[in-house]
Amino acid sequence: MISRVADHCFWVGRYLDRAESTARLLQVTRTLAFDAELPALECWRPLVTVSGQYPDFLERFDEGSANDGEIVQKYLTWAPENPVSVRNSIRGARESARSIREVLSGDIWQSTNQLFLWFMGEDASRQYIQDRDEVYRRIRASTQLCLGLVRSTMLHDAPMDFLWLGVLLERVGQTARILDMHHHMLLGASEGQHQILQTALWLSLLRACSGFEAFMRRHQGRVTRKSVVSFLLLEPMFPRSLRYCARSALSVMRRIWPEHDQGVAAPAIARMEDLDRWLGEHEEDTLPASIHPLLTHVVDEVSRVCGEVMQGLTGAPVEAVVMQENQ
Repeated sequence: MISRVADHCFWVGRYLDRAESTARLLQVTRTLAFDAELPALECWRPLVTVSGQYPDFLERFDEGSANDGEIVQKYLTWAPENPVSVRNSIRGARESARSIREVLSGDIWQSTNQLFLWFMGEDASRQYIQDRDEVYRRIRASTQLCLGLVRSTMLHDAPMDFLWLGVLLERVGQTARILDMHHHMLLGASEGQHQILQTALWLSLLRACSGFEAFMRRHQGRVTRKSVVSFLLLEPMFPRSLRYCARSALSVMRRIWPEHDQGVAAPAIARMEDLDRWLGEHEEDTLPASIHPLLTHVVDEVSRVCGEVMQGLTGAPVEAVVMQENQ
């Protein structure tokens, strides 16, 4: 398998999962802003911070604009200058998919292209004004369809492994960022508030990570800070928890690069093994009071893994890729 194809497969997975995650986060935050009666600052600024684009946002808008839901939503949904906007994620997924149509199924290409054509057309712009939640729901449904088709219509060989590795590594970083910023935001907002509102805030965090139903099944409706945090960090059966995604990514990497033939991927695999082992050492009862250092470590390590994978595929310096990841 040539490096160019592997690189595009990797980015198709990352872009699709990034578009789905951003749309879901925007939709959940809109609901939270309407229902929880939180100050605008506590709802909208964390979204820009989670995206990693807060410095760029401040260069383009004044600081008070981070409290304006309309400005933040437009920036994260449509802004062509924002490299992680929904618009750029969908465009990136489509362009990468177009470059490797020979290894994707026709259904995957058709679904990705249809999402791109709809979102870039007048219908999506008009619907964004009339029914924004429906736009976010359609983005989520379309990206989830694409990822489902990957598992059900592609050969389970190297191209699919690279694509799914991109999905898993992107998901580790997204979940860690969302948990870090929203855990901090919701914890601060819940101080001194009624227990019912505190519960609603923690449930909104679960919905932001698509974990509401799975959490309720696992914990029978008992919602606490400790149970929510440990579920999103450590639950080995939840497909968006840090532990599940890190372990699954490591398994895919070992399948792509067997132990006897790791070559340039050896540093990335070793780093992922260390991260998986480190996460495995944590348990619900031993989590620190502040999880910010833990989550920062996860984000940094996954960025380095992505950089080392990209260096192996394209020869790009790790530092340049990590810088791009953290922008």
